Parts: sequence; C-alpha cells; structure tokens
Amino acid sequence: MPIAELSQFPCALAQAESGGDLWRLFAQSFDVFTVLLVVGSMYASGVIVRCALDIRRTNILPSQQAERARRLVRQERWGELREFARTQSGYLGSVLGAAVAEASRGRDVMDDAAELAASTETASWFRRCEPLSLIGNLGPLVGLAGTVWGMILAFTSLGETGGQAGPAELSEGISKALFHTLLGLVLAIPCLLAFGYFRSKTDTLCTEAITETARLVGRIPAGDDCPEALKPDPSEI
Repeated sequence: MPIAELSQFPCALAQAESGGDLWRLFAQSFDVFTVLLVVGSMYASGVIVRCALDIRRTNILPSQQAERARRLVRQERWGELREFARTQSGYLGSVLGAAVAEASRGRDVMDDAAELAASTETASWFRRCEPLSLIGNLGPLVGLAGTVWGMILAFTSLGETGGQAGPAELSEGISKALFHTLLGLVLAIPCLLAFGYFRSKTDTLCTEAITETARLVGRIPAGDDCPEALKPDPSEI
C-alpha cells in the first residue's frame, strides 16, 4: 500500500503545480478588484522610489549648507546670514529665514517662529511616505472585498446548478476568490515595511535638523541686541 501511494505522488505533485499556477489564477481572477490592487502596486512602487531619492541627509540637512550657516553665525556675519536664509531652500533655510525675520521682535517671538517653521518642514517630510501607510492598510481590505465578491459568485453558481457542481469546479471558484486576498497581502506587506523604514529615517534626520537649527537660532541675537543687519527694511514691512 505505501508503494502504491508513492507511485501516485508524482501525479499528485503535477496536479498541485498546475493548480497552483499563479499566473493562470491571476488571469482568471482579473476583475475590478485586481485592477485596483495592480494600480495600487504600481503607485506604491513609485512612492517607494521617490522616498528613496528624497529622504536623504543631503536633501534634509546638506553638510555644506549647515557648515556655511555655522561659519556665518560663528563669525557674526549677520547680513550674510540673512541673505543666506533668504536664498536657501530646504529645512535649514526655512527655519533660519523664519527666525531671522522675527529677530528684532524678541527672543520668544523668534523662537516661536523657528519652532513653527521646523514643525511645518518636518510635517512636509513625513507626508512624503504617508501614502505607503494608506496603501498598506487599504490593500488587504480591497483584497478581502474581492474575495467576498468571488465567494458570492461561486456559491451563486453552485445554487444555480442545484448544488450539482463538483468539488473541482467549486474549489476553482474559491481559489479565484482567495487570490484577491493574496494580492492584497502582497501589496500591503512591502508597503508597510517601506513605510516603517522611511518614517524612522525621516524622524532621525529631522531630529538632527531640529537640533542643528535650534543651536544656530539660539546664537542669533534678538530683541534689543538684534544687529541692524538682521532688522527688516521698512519697505519689507
């Protein structure tokens, strides 16, 4: 008896391989839910590539930019610092620009302006990877909806045949339905992993940027000690 079972194993394995053909299931399960999951996968891939290119130290806090700002503050070249903050984009330029613009109004006002600019800039960096969280959480739900719809169609067909459908036909319909769940999980798992990685990286880099800008802002004279080079021109008020 064991020998007979072993002799049937290659045939069973071949049937399993043919029945587990993912591409065939993909083609047979193609519907609006599959389209949504495929489009979501393509969009998520683009977001991951964009995050990999954008969320870097050279974009958030370039070393040359930070070193120049330190040198200007250390040498008290306030006019050049004001021009630097006005012309530079990115995290450092936004925070220093907000601080310099309010330096003549006092230390508290300047610190509040710098903190608000830092919060705004940090939020903008975090928003770059937020779509990954949205797609990662919606993917399994879309897949589940496709599975439920497929099960409804399978059992509706079973009812129309008066319950005469064979196990092969019924199992094929159920496998098509469950394939949507698989697609949803395949979409969600990489998205959530990438979201966790990029969010952690963004938090680390933005924290370093906040620390650096706070150190620079703390050394800028404010209020009565504000130099003339940092005071706004009457035409700008």
